[in-house]
Amino acid sequence: MPDILHDTELLTIRQLKKVAGPQPQPYRIHAQVDGNTVKETSQGKPYHELKLTDGTDSLTWRVFDGSPLFNEASVHQRGTWIELGADWLDTGKFGLDPRNAALRKLTDDEVRTLLGGDTELRERQQTDYGAITGFCDKMADPRLKAVCLLFLQQHEERFKRAAAARDYHHARRGGLVEHVAQMMRCAAKICEAYPALNSDLLLAGVLFHDCGKLWENNFTPEGFTMPYNLHGEMVGHIALGLELVNKLWRQLMDSPEAAAWAALDPANEMVRVHLLHLIGSHHGEFQFGSPVLPKTPEAIVLHHVDNIDAKLEMLHRAYDTSTQLAPGIFERVRPLPQNIVQPLATMGVQDAATES
Repeated sequence: MPDILHDTELLTIRQLKKVAGPQPQPYRIHAQVDGNTVKETSQGKPYHELKLTDGTDSLTWRVFDGSPLFNEASVHQRGTWIELGADWLDTGKFGLDPRNAALRKLTDDEVRTLLGGDTELRERQQTDYGAITGFCDKMADPRLKAVCLLFLQQHEERFKRAAAARDYHHARRGGLVEHVAQMMRCAAKICEAYPALNSDLLLAGVLFHDCGKLWENNFTPEGFTMPYNLHGEMVGHIALGLELVNKLWRQLMDSPEAAAWAALDPANEMVRVHLLHLIGSHHGEFQFGSPVLPKTPEAIVLHHVDNIDAKLEMLHRAYDTSTQLAPGIFERVRPLPQNIVQPLATMGVQDAATES
């Protein structure tokens, strides 16, 4: 009989959800316990409900009092790291059910590996962070280049673990880096099509538009938990972003190199105000939290680029996780208001040649 904790394939939770079916299949997962609540069945018997997450997805594991792991499950409170091996099946209504489960704590090396994400995610985020620094390094305006590089220098680690949102899009460790990098790529292409745009200002606006989420939507340094905090709740990421940029700008203006910027046109103060406007207006409407509406070309482009990348991420997630209602038709995912349809595939070169 195979050892469930050694002789079975290690999957992410997202991978497990894709392969699990009505028949039990042996797999392992590495995960952090995000919550452990004691509840009661309809017969009044206690059970543990553990929420497990690994940065790709989450699942709920219910350990009933008849399970050999019932007492052991009580030890694994929020923040602990575990390997869970089992014969997994998808029950439909109640999700994944691990049968014949075995459990152990992860080693420190395994925790570090898990925090870094799976190979694909880790490589993508490394590439995205390199793209962000590359865009900043190429800026011609020395003020905007300096404020962007100062931000990356002072807040690199916090930036790399922040999410772009709590739920709807890029809601994962490092998700903000992915969101910003893709927005920068999009914004750069738009600037090629519309050369009158101030590309340095727009790219700086992309970098800073959600920088307040380093405090509003950030994961703990050693986990997949995104705690709530007073600054995020009472001030919000737009106001926090405005405050951060002002703080960085004051540091720059007190630096020796700032003396050479006094004669530049546009003036330092105009650059600062325009950058602040991009942050303050990027939600596009008062009802969505912007204190001011977009009033410049760069502000309008930033708002739409942000919306495009967020919406496309939501669609990508829906195609990956949503229930298929009919061939090519998927159930809506919040906050999208409608069911979604499989996109039309791009016609291949060979097919195009055949048609001609």
